[in-house]
Amino acid sequence: MNYNFDEEIERRGSQSVKWDLFSKEALPMWVADMDFKAAPPIIDALQKRLDHGVFGYELVPQKYYDTISSWFAKRHGWDWIRKENVIPTTGVIPAYSACIKAFSRTGDMVIVQPPCYNAFFPAIRNNGCLESHNALVYKDGTYSIDFDDLEKKAADPRTSVMLLCNPHNPAGRVWTREELLRIGEICLKNHVFVISDEIHCEITYPGHDYTPFGTLPDEIVRNSATCCSPTKPFNIAGIQIANIIAKDPEVVRRVDRAINDNECCDVNVFGVAALIAAYGESGEWLDEMLSYVYENYLTLKDFISKELPKAKVLPLEGTYLPWLDLSAYRKEGEPLEGFSARLNKHLEEKAKLILSCGTIYGPEAEGFQRINIAAPRKRVLEGLRRLKYGLETY
Repeated sequence: MNYNFDEEIERRGSQSVKWDLFSKEALPMWVADMDFKAAPPIIDALQKRLDHGVFGYELVPQKYYDTISSWFAKRHGWDWIRKENVIPTTGVIPAYSACIKAFSRTGDMVIVQPPCYNAFFPAIRNNGCLESHNALVYKDGTYSIDFDDLEKKAADPRTSVMLLCNPHNPAGRVWTREELLRIGEICLKNHVFVISDEIHCEITYPGHDYTPFGTLPDEIVRNSATCCSPTKPFNIAGIQIANIIAKDPEVVRRVDRAINDNECCDVNVFGVAALIAAYGESGEWLDEMLSYVYENYLTLKDFISKELPKAKVLPLEGTYLPWLDLSAYRKEGEPLEGFSARLNKHLEEKAKLILSCGTIYGPEAEGFQRINIAAPRKRVLEGLRRLKYGLETY
């Protein structure tokens, strides 16, 4: 291994959302933010940009688009991306918010698949739309899509958009090509536009290859826009850079108008440099990081199997955010409703462990907690010991 992912970097005092919101005794394992240093080529590129000393408004160079095109073609077989297909913006949340604005009207229904990323909900409401829940089916320790229900939700004449998450956060599923194809066919048939949030697309594990929505059949792809970013896989979320990718020129036109209406069309000068270095020079770092985090996942599974046998660890196909079913740790006679929040508060107060409460991803996630394992292994093991203590004292 060429990179030291065991290095424990002190992040308190750096204005870190993850660390500085809590007491110095707390161990934060919640928000999707790694505790690893970024790849050396990214740091070098940022230093070079910093040394220039002038940070005015940034033109996005052709190299930016060429780097995106080359990365996705070589790594994922997505071969049609060119400059005219890419709209840079400040982040994936502004990206899919603009796409909702472009393809919906006030009062429309937007399909989501809860438990799903919690920022989906305000993005829908802030655009004057309503949520349509195509809840994932939890069975035998994993999630699947209820396609019959999706058909019904898509057929509702009020439904104009589906907000897809691939890989899915927090369920950890990497949707197969067959699953994505069926989603695409249902939405195309019912004139429902697909917005695919693929921010975690680089973070997948053995046996679970990421399929870009943009590699499906042409008529499905033209009924979609993909929102992606190097920020999650390369740990540069604070730099704020993302892209909307669409094949159909009319889709690009409508989304570009919405991006400008929402005034999130200017990009961070450091974001441009960071993206080029990430996609252009940091593939080896990414591969080693994924191997390290996957070992963290195996460590977590082994610990919970031996020390917390009533807990269930859902298969982690993608993301670095294992999804834990802790519903069996309810007290005798305790109702399931509100359990996730009560347990989350107990873990924070008693065990000084900060996890993401399941129900922020929708009421369908009662009983669950999400844990971030993109950290040095020593820190992950400490978090697991605190989890055990917290569950034993609940």
